[in-house]
Amino acid sequence: MPLPRLTSPHPVSDHCDGRRFFNPAGLPPAGLKAIWDWRRHADPAPWPERFASPYPQDRPPARVTDGLRLTHIGHSGNLLQTAGLNLLVDPQYSERCSPSQRFGPKRHAEPGVAFEHLPPIDVVLISHSHYDHMDRATLTRLHDVHRPRFVAPLGVDAILRGWRHEARAEAYDWHETVALGDGLAVMLWPAHHWSARGAFDRCRTLWASFALETPAGFVFHAGDTGFNAGRDYAAAREAFGPAALAVLPIGAYEPRAIMKPQHQEPDEAVRGALLLEAALTVGVHWGYFQLTDEAIDDPLRRLALALETHGLAPARFVAARPGLVVELPAAGT
Repeated sequence: MPLPRLTSPHPVSDHCDGRRFFNPAGLPPAGLKAIWDWRRHADPAPWPERFASPYPQDRPPARVTDGLRLTHIGHSGNLLQTAGLNLLVDPQYSERCSPSQRFGPKRHAEPGVAFEHLPPIDVVLISHSHYDHMDRATLTRLHDVHRPRFVAPLGVDAILRGWRHEARAEAYDWHETVALGDGLAVMLWPAHHWSARGAFDRCRTLWASFALETPAGFVFHAGDTGFNAGRDYAAAREAFGPAALAVLPIGAYEPRAIMKPQHQEPDEAVRGALLLEAALTVGVHWGYFQLTDEAIDDPLRRLALALETHGLAPARFVAARPGLVVELPAAGT
């Protein structure tokens, strides 16, 4: 099925020329030839068929009114419950992250919450258009069952409406704030990444992280990003204060020559947590889909070394597995 035609031009800015987006003062993604050469000669570490989580599948409550509850679904997907609302960020329930369920990276663990056990979903936040973060089968099923608001970066709304024309899809630029409910808002924050769903739509839609103002305090959900000297983390700390919770990617980083502009590795994630002054960080984007060359548990080893190197207590940076539940009290309690 062809991709829906994207509306253009987009507003011209420091990260958009009117038709395509880019990383200001950053690195462009690897070119198609470099990616093709890597794929032809790649020697990825073997992954087990299943990487079972130590946590049982969660049965979340219908609503959380005090504080915040996070359940890790898998990869970058998380359920956030706070202020009486239920939010999903980058949910992925398919067996593969690919244009087809016949090929492409398959998941190596069960989702941390079964789809049928999700509470009523009010809002879905989508960080960008890559298949491991924006899964058509998952999002159309969520639309059909829950009728949520979809909040996404510029251009992504057109893709959603191409799948379900009546979808409540909203698109925003970096630094735009979206009110979600009483005491709950999200600002789309810069990330160092790129976008595409095919060979001819590269960087035609925007990518973003999410800065959430919640009853539990400032929550930063990075989505997918390269480290970019920590600029976006430092700016978020200056704008919002120390983070009560940060959700940062720690996987899919080898080979560095290809992945550095778009995927940070664990040492960079720890440095990002320190720049955010995060009270607690949850590491995601690992152990679910084999997208790159490192071993399935390599992020764990590198994270342990990075925590020791930077003097950050392991209790303050947890590598997520599906079914992990984190609960934060309301700020000031």
